[in-house]
Amino acid sequence: MKIIEMHHAVWQQLCARRQQLPHALLISGPRGIGKFDLARAFAESLLCENLTDSGEACGKCLACGWLAQGNHPDLRRLQPEVVAADAGGAVAEGSDAGKKKPSQQITIDQVRGLDDFLHVGTHRHGARLVLLNPAEAMNRPTANALLKSLEEPIANTLFILVTSEPSRLLPTIRSRCQAVPVRCPARALAGRWLSDAGVRGAGDWLALAGGAPLLALELSVSGERVLLDSLLAQVSRGTGLDALAAAANLDKTVRAEKRPAALKRVIDWAQKWLFDLTLASEGLPPRYFLPQGPLLQRLAQATDTRKLLAFNKKALQYRAQCEQPLNSRLFLEDFFLSYVRLFRTS
Repeated sequence: MKIIEMHHAVWQQLCARRQQLPHALLISGPRGIGKFDLARAFAESLLCENLTDSGEACGKCLACGWLAQGNHPDLRRLQPEVVAADAGGAVAEGSDAGKKKPSQQITIDQVRGLDDFLHVGTHRHGARLVLLNPAEAMNRPTANALLKSLEEPIANTLFILVTSEPSRLLPTIRSRCQAVPVRCPARALAGRWLSDAGVRGAGDWLALAGGAPLLALELSVSGERVLLDSLLAQVSRGTGLDALAAAANLDKTVRAEKRPAALKRVIDWAQKWLFDLTLASEGLPPRYFLPQGPLLQRLAQATDTRKLLAFNKKALQYRAQCEQPLNSRLFLEDFFLSYVRLFRTS
């Protein structure tokens, strides 16, 4: 099963725009549901010269050959250096990426570098495309630079912005894009897609990923599970948790993590754990951590919903703080000291 089959309605909506393209689309939705794959498939279909009956790129024409090689002259991808590095992409010429860590942001120089691309004719007399992912990786100067291009649309040019956090974009950016919301696919379709990918226990992985099939696949085969298991090993202790030792152990895992935003991802998982613990305090089944259901029920007996709701609110502050430069060890110590206070000690 292909990604566009899981999002058939959205794909049809995109295809309907092909005859009268806007100057910008904002494709948004939860992480790990295939938004970028959907956006890329649509971009490729706009450049393909021999579409299939389903509206997909044929994969055989000259344009598709360029796309397969990653060098179609009418397509530009803007993404953080760290994303390109994870995907095996080449580092931009003249960059210092070999001397320092790859950037986690889309830089203003990348946007300014579009000037020549936007003001020359297309090579195949078709569309000119800029695919920007993730859009929330733009800082304010970068977003303002992009805004100038969005405010002065160029004929046959389409910007496709993909984001998991549209609220982090400037309102002026959002207002100049046609919104294309993408929701989690139906659980049956997502489960079938995971089964086709060879994932066993698809239901548990899908629950853990909040219904996002690509994230579920990533969890089942990648190192993300190391980060998650390290967190679970600590929060599952409840009253027996040594907050300082837990922070030290998890900090080692965070520092060893090679993918970006490790601390942020830890807090994301912690929020899901707290959500399930809050459900358990009300006698309800978990939403994310299905195999840990009995454990969550036992832990919930040592706390109460009032405390959990207050800590859930505090976790929102932790999530905002972890995106700033900070000492991860001290940050985790504060988190675990607050967590252990949830539970009665007598």
